[in-house]
Amino acid sequence: MGDSPNCRNVHARKTAREIQATSSLLNPLSLAGSFFLHRRGFLGFTGRMDDAAELDLLTLTQIRQVAGLAPQPYRVHVQVDQRVEKQTSGGAPFLEIKLADAGDSLVWRVFDSNSLFQEARQLQRGSFIELAAQWVDTGKYGIEPRQPQMRPLSEEEKAELLSGDAEVAKRQRLDHDEILQRVEAIRDPRLKAVCSLFLEKHGERFRRTAAARENHHARRGGLVEHVAQMMRAALQLAQVYPMLNTDLLVAGVLFHDCGKLWENCYPETGFSQPYQLHGEMLGHISLGLELVNKLWRESLERPEAATWMLLEPASDLVRMHLLHLIASHHGQYEFGSPVLPKTPEAVILHHVDNIDAKMEMLRRGYETSKELAPGIFERFRPWPVNVLAPLATVSGLPEPALLQEEALPE
Repeated sequence: MGDSPNCRNVHARKTAREIQATSSLLNPLSLAGSFFLHRRGFLGFTGRMDDAAELDLLTLTQIRQVAGLAPQPYRVHVQVDQRVEKQTSGGAPFLEIKLADAGDSLVWRVFDSNSLFQEARQLQRGSFIELAAQWVDTGKYGIEPRQPQMRPLSEEEKAELLSGDAEVAKRQRLDHDEILQRVEAIRDPRLKAVCSLFLEKHGERFRRTAAARENHHARRGGLVEHVAQMMRAALQLAQVYPMLNTDLLVAGVLFHDCGKLWENCYPETGFSQPYQLHGEMLGHISLGLELVNKLWRESLERPEAATWMLLEPASDLVRMHLLHLIASHHGQYEFGSPVLPKTPEAVILHHVDNIDAKMEMLRRGYETSKELAPGIFERFRPWPVNVLAPLATVSGLPEPALLQEEALPE
């Protein structure tokens, strides 16, 4: 009959070293090298929290991986995203403190019986702290730090935390470089000019923006990762469907979520996505259309634009096609698109966007969800059902060279 109902707690029990050693097995869709542990000389835990300085330093994502019914002693470096004071049904005060790092967030509930209650009550949004504790997954109420100790981070520790996970930062740098190369390879000078102008004027903000607030690539720089992966996928499909205008497709991918620079952008010194009036009132599709129109007008003022009068198709038609990709990329009216996809590039862009978002959700799910039974992972928001581990690629086949040798005549 398989594992008992408590098997998720057995499968979830991992030490920090086991996570690093087995991450490729438990998370087949994860990018190689992501979320490595920060080793800080683990000497074991004696049960006294005065040993906190000797605990391994983990990210919040890694805390989710190790937390279970048995207490797990680790420390995290985080920023306070939000602090809200509430009352229990009996009228006792408690705090809900949202903690965040470069890749994840977690709600810490601090009740008035907690020795840190008064200290936690003074925490301000944007504060940087170290929280050392025995981490327990309570199930219904999420992950709880027990026997917590807290201290403010040094300036050096703040800078290290803001730089994010080293492997993620490296991947985002490579992705950004690839985006620059894709833009440089655009042959249509009008599309190349408007893309280059966007990166020139808004590149720094682009690199701080998330692709979403919660569901996928919801981290600083997540939009860069999303755009780079979409470009790769779209250009691969363009090899199969030669009718596609690859210049338009690359530009459309770059701009499809550009309005999120005013909807999901992180500040320079924090992990909290502030809500902005423009994003709330207009939404990223409307903002993206306005931005591209503005950049297009500015590009027409450049000296080289005089030569575009001779180009076909006409510049205004190119602009309209680019705007259509932004307007239609959600694919359905009920998902916020004012129009449905009506061109080959618009169809491809919509589906590539959706595929990459879904694949990132699955990657994230494999990384953070509890394993209910071998190969079965607990559903995660917004996924509607439990997910299954993907089928591994076949192994154990003879090497091609051996097959050739066996095929040779005597």
